[in-house]
Amino acid sequence: MLALTAVLIRSRRNLGASLLQERAGRERAGVGGASFLGLAWRLQLSTLIGWCVGAAVMGGIAGGLGPVVNDAVSGNDSLRELIGRLVPGSRAEIIDLFTAALLGMAGVLAAAAGVQAVLRLRAEEVEGRAELLFAAPLPRARWLGANLVFAAASVAVVAAVAGIAATVSLAFSVSGSGQQSILVAAALAHVPAATVFVSATAVAFAVLPRLSIPLGWGMLVGGLVLGQFGELMRLPGWFQDLSPFRHSAAMPVEAFDPASAALMSLIALAGAGIAAFLIGRRDLTG
Repeated sequence: MLALTAVLIRSRRNLGASLLQERAGRERAGVGGASFLGLAWRLQLSTLIGWCVGAAVMGGIAGGLGPVVNDAVSGNDSLRELIGRLVPGSRAEIIDLFTAALLGMAGVLAAAAGVQAVLRLRAEEVEGRAELLFAAPLPRARWLGANLVFAAASVAVVAAVAGIAATVSLAFSVSGSGQQSILVAAALAHVPAATVFVSATAVAFAVLPRLSIPLGWGMLVGGLVLGQFGELMRLPGWFQDLSPFRHSAAMPVEAFDPASAALMSLIALAGAGIAAFLIGRRDLTG
C-alpha cells in the first residue's frame, strides 16, 4: 500500500518539485550559526541530553538503592569491606559509601561527555566540514576554545544532573542518611578531575589528530580503572595517584579539598591553552 501511494504521488509532481510548498529560510543565521559556541550547541545538544539521561539513571540508583544496600550489608562484614574499598580510608556509613562510589562513577560519565564533545571536532575534520568552515579567515584556536567551553559545560551539567537525581531519589527512599543536601555538591566535586581528561584529549587532538580518538578514550578508561577500581585491584598507591579521579573528594564521606580541585582546574586550563596554541600550527588532516 505504501509503495502504491509513493508511485501515485511521484506521478503527480514534476522532477525536482514538491507537493508541499517550500518555505524560504531565514535571512540571518540562528543561534547555531552565529558563533562557534552556538554551532557546538546545535551540533551536540542531543548527545549532551543522552549523557544527562545516563547520569540521571546513575544518580537515581545511587539515591534509591542506598538504603537497600545499607540494610543488605549491615550484617555482612565481607561485603561491607568490599564496598569500603571503593572509598579507601573512610569509616562512614555504608549508605554514604555507596552513594559516594556511584557519584564517582557519575563523574566518569561527565568526563566521557566532555571527551566526546572534544572528539566531535575530529569527526568534523575527517568528514570535511571543518575545511569548509575555515574557508573564511577564522582562527582555529577560537573553534577549539568554543568547543572546550561547551565540553566543560557538559561536564558540569551531567554531574549536576546526577547529583540532583541522587538527591531526589534519596529523599523519596524509605530512609536517608541526612546527606541529601550536599549530593549535588558531591557530584560537582568530580568536575575538576573530569576537565583534566577533556583538556588532555584536546591536546591529543591538536598534536596527534589521527590518534586522538583512541588516546582520548584510552586515557579516560585508564583514569577510571586507576581512580575507581585501583584499591579493589590492590594496585600500588603511586600508580593509582596518576588518575585525576583519585584526587577528587569522595563527598559525602570526605571533606571537599579545595587545593586539589584548584590544582586540577589549573592543569585543565593549562592543557586547554596548550591545545589552542598547537591547533593553529598544524594542517587539517583527513
